[in-house]
Amino acid sequence: MQHVRSRPRRTASVIVILLATLIASACSATAPAAEPAVASPSASATPEAPVRAVDLASGEQVEPVEVLVDGGPDGVDVTFREITIEPGAGTGEHCHYGQLIAVVKEGELTHYAETHPGGVHVYKAGDSIIEGASYPHEGRNEGDTDVVLWVTYVIPDGKPLAETDLANCGE
Repeated sequence: MQHVRSRPRRTASVIVILLATLIASACSATAPAAEPAVASPSASATPEAPVRAVDLASGEQVEPVEVLVDGGPDGVDVTFREITIEPGAGTGEHCHYGQLIAVVKEGELTHYAETHPGGVHVYKAGDSIIEGASYPHEGRNEGDTDVVLWVTYVIPDGKPLAETDLANCGE
């Protein structure tokens, strides 16, 4: 399938700003709350502010975060997706060509990767997940309720969001 772009290419710095905006606009893993934005002084008086932000999920990340994805001349694609993993299911082992920033909205995700001490880490509702490029990993729902993830992918244009051929990991 050919990928067709209808929007102009964006530089990596714009992508980082977009990600920062998405994360900043993210909300708590509890019920969403809408907060009207403050209208600019030049805006006409209306009963409702013209811009609203709804926090969807937020997660804390204690480690420094650096998002660098070389999309080459074709740039990068940014995808924001909700993923639901039912009890007993998993993502299968895979890797990524770019980086992911995610929040666990509901449930607990058991994440298997050599990057974790002991090779495993459990992310709970409200935790953030940062996945770098190229290393194999797998997420599993070993609990009794759905795991819901909100994930932002920053991937070089034309590459899949996830690579299941582990021979391609590390490229």
